[in-house]
Amino acid sequence: MTSTLADRITVNPNQCGGRPCIRGMRIRVKDVLDMLAGGASEAQILADFPDLESADIRASIACAASYLDHAVLVAA
Repeated sequence: MTSTLADRITVNPNQCGGRPCIRGMRIRVKDVLDMLAGGASEAQILADFPDLESADIRASIACAASYLDHAVLVAA
């Protein structure tokens, strides 16, 4: 993860079950991604979560991309 991503996405085992959150708040990365997947615009997400910033939404997407960027080994 980049330093910007690491600054925006936090993981605390005592908060939200250890799931990735935005800047230590109880807003999970999954919540932002679910809203995007459901068709919400950036403006709608920012309206629903006034403490979020545009960079937090981009960091959530980058976090998901980073999480999914791994090799898949298939047994022959």
